Amino acid sequence: MSTKLLSMRDAIARYVFDGASVAIEGFTAFICFAAGHEIIRQRKRDLTLIRMTPDVIYDQMVAAGVARKLVFSYLGNPGVGSLHCIRRAIEQGIPRPLEIEEYSHFGMIGRYVAGAARLPFYPLHSYTGSDLPKVNPHIRFVQSPYGEEKVAVVPPLNPDVTIVHAQRADIAGNTQLWGLLGVQKEAAFAARQVIVVVEEIVDEAAIRSDPNRTLIPGLIVNAVVHEPFGAHPSYVQGYYDRDNPFYLKWDEISRDGQRVSDWLDEWVYGVADRAEYARKLGAATLQRLKPGEAWSQPVNYGAYR
Repeated sequence: MSTKLLSMRDAIARYVFDGASVAIEGFTAFICFAAGHEIIRQRKRDLTLIRMTPDVIYDQMVAAGVARKLVFSYLGNPGVGSLHCIRRAIEQGIPRPLEIEEYSHFGMIGRYVAGAARLPFYPLHSYTGSDLPKVNPHIRFVQSPYGEEKVAVVPPLNPDVTIVHAQRADIAGNTQLWGLLGVQKEAAFAARQVIVVVEEIVDEAAIRSDPNRTLIPGLIVNAVVHEPFGAHPSYVQGYYDRDNPFYLKWDEISRDGQRVSDWLDEWVYGVADRAEYARKLGAATLQRLKPGEAWSQPVNYGAYR
């Protein structure tokens, strides 16, 4: 089995280019902050950032000046409030103007599904009565070929690169996830290039022993990055919990542009990689985020004869 293992530094350098469209997906869980921070460290520019729910990682990336445009559905610091860096970029052009393209959650899912299936559009009902079509010319209405109804459609979404975080993969990129899945699978299949970031590298035998968990096959993966704790402050089911105090603290920090710059200097530019970031968090934080145990029951797949 040929290996697709790369360091985070090398994967970002190879597949994320200036002007690229980049999706870092993960719905509440599996948000790859490590990849976002490496993009900031490498000072990528003019990116179109794509995500169903832009949260703190995109706030940080916008504050660092990497983004030209944001394609999204809902944005906010989940459970806390506004993303103040993104608001400054939209309202004041600080540190640079930010173009936005907004959809409903289902609209973004539809775009990923259409992109993954290489369809010309995706039909949906969620824009009936919505004002979004008035401000987003990409949301259009077509005549149903089966009746008199008009149906909203959204265009396919094919990011230049999708970055997903997961529990484990083998060196060929066969990737297993469990927990709150979001649209990682759809975003990966829709992308032109795929970087998978995992907590653990396992043997092919471990992947084959539980094939239903393999949501992303190695055949669509370009790079595998082994990056333990790479999704902090979000969580990875079974590996660590969500760091809720971090999200509360970010609300305070992000209200002040200078404090944001200081935080980026200390926690992104000031560390060489994710391993150093984790050491800087300290043993007490890592211990606090341990998730405990809740094992699933084994299943019998039977034996080949």
